[in-house]
Amino acid sequence: MTLETFFEKFDQFADAPDAVAKMRELVLQLAVTGKLVAQDNRDKPASSLVESAEAERAKLVAARKIKARLTTAVEADEQPYELPSSWAWARLSDVGYELGQKVPDKRFTYIDVGGIDSDKGRISDRVEKLEPGDAPSRARKLVARGTVIYSTVRPYLLNIAIVDQDFDPEPIASTAFGILHPFAGINNRYLFYWLRSAPFTAYVQAGMKGMAYPAINDEKFYSGYIALPPLAEQKRIVAKVDELMALCDRLALQQQERETRHAALARASLARFADAPTPANLPFLFHPSYAIPPADLRKSILTLAVQGKLVPQDPNDEPAGELLAQIRGDHRVQKKGSKADPSQIAEDELPHEVPFGWCWSCVQELAQANESVTYGILKPVWVEVGVPTVRVTEMKTGLIDVGALPKCDPQRAAKFSKTTLNESDLLVSKDGTIGKTAFVPRELAGGNITQHMLRFAISKRLDRDFVRLCIDAPPCQAWMVGETKGVALQGVNVGDFRRMPLPVPPLAEQRRIVAKVEQLMSLVDALETQLAASRATAANLLSALVAGLTSASANANGAPHASPGQRPGKPSAKPIKG
Repeated sequence: MTLETFFEKFDQFADAPDAVAKMRELVLQLAVTGKLVAQDNRDKPASSLVESAEAERAKLVAARKIKARLTTAVEADEQPYELPSSWAWARLSDVGYELGQKVPDKRFTYIDVGGIDSDKGRISDRVEKLEPGDAPSRARKLVARGTVIYSTVRPYLLNIAIVDQDFDPEPIASTAFGILHPFAGINNRYLFYWLRSAPFTAYVQAGMKGMAYPAINDEKFYSGYIALPPLAEQKRIVAKVDELMALCDRLALQQQERETRHAALARASLARFADAPTPANLPFLFHPSYAIPPADLRKSILTLAVQGKLVPQDPNDEPAGELLAQIRGDHRVQKKGSKADPSQIAEDELPHEVPFGWCWSCVQELAQANESVTYGILKPVWVEVGVPTVRVTEMKTGLIDVGALPKCDPQRAAKFSKTTLNESDLLVSKDGTIGKTAFVPRELAGGNITQHMLRFAISKRLDRDFVRLCIDAPPCQAWMVGETKGVALQGVNVGDFRRMPLPVPPLAEQRRIVAKVEQLMSLVDALETQLAASRATAANLLSALVAGLTSASANANGAPHASPGQRPGKPSAKPIKG
């Protein structure tokens, strides 16, 4: 298969994760392994380039224009793959040199890492012109037109560029860059592509040091290897890579336009269903021509559910007002004006209107008789054998990872008996990651929670799944985020959570809503599985095509390859002297 055929098949694997990015990687991989363009036996071998560069460095060193650098052969055990016979393994110091350093003594153009347009491989328009007194301490390295600069700090970001213009005032780059001004016979654009390729990236990653700002030092950088083709082939490779990268740009744009169209169709479908959430309009949500993101579907379903738009109202249902009267009768008389009094919720705080027959209440009012929503253990003492205690960490998607729970000292836990867990209590995370919910399973009864969790014992007169559905829905999630407080760790105050408004439909409708949500969520799960399978198929196809292209030699002329240990040209293990 040819690269042209590969690009023609783009639609078949466009859904694969990072399809265009992987195509770019493939192009570079073929380019630097000698499989992108054919070798020409008439080309002067790369070994001659290494020799002429060695001579050029010697002259520059003798003229005191650059410094001497130690260079050694790239040994067989360092070479990541076999090269065509006309190519040579070399060090970066064999193909380029530094232009020296200076402390700015007049107005200058400062090139920092932030001034790199890494996608285009050039210096952006964001470079600053500074006076010497404003020069950062890192402004030291000289560059010139044609220089290739490589950020050695966080190099995985591939902040690499070619200085493609003459700057006025003179340009000075940050010491965060490795500087490579190519010797004669070295194409700076080939050098640029090599520095972005997977083999060199692997070399750099193996040599990085540091945690917060991993970096590779200059000596390690200049000792890096490069697969060097003859100059004529460098130019052919660059022309072909430029052509294919431009094609990748067009494919990325097409993909973006398609995703934009699909997103617009998805929004229109969601709006159509929201306006008329009937079974007849369900196909608008699960349309085969465009996939609405499952996360958006779930949010829309929950929003429609709590707005009373998911199932029809039945006038024969007992009104929610009577249900709330029964719940209030279960409670002891509460002090008027408490934060948990729903009458204290202003009308403009209510997230949306509710249908006739529904009522607004608040979290605390919907708790079991004589129960109060509260948070758990302050400063727990962890022990090997004790009370299993739920943290935000163990809250998964709708479940609690019981096996991973830490144990709190029983005497410490006993001081927080108000949050001792009962089966079916609803737990809600209140700090950090806010709004995770899960019901307490039977095996966790008698456990407890940390101060970052809330325990909500739901009135038995309600459908507990509906109440949880309300808290999971975007209106309640937005309320909690809007009520967050704190600096180091943002969270929801328990009093604010108690007064959070919840819509209450008739009990029969609560059950119909829960059943409909479960039905639709199962469809969303199926859709998500289908999308994952489609992406996996596309990814497998892409991998197979890439494997086919990388394993098949593009050397149409059948030119021989160098043996793994062969390095054409005379290596030097000593500093080059002028």
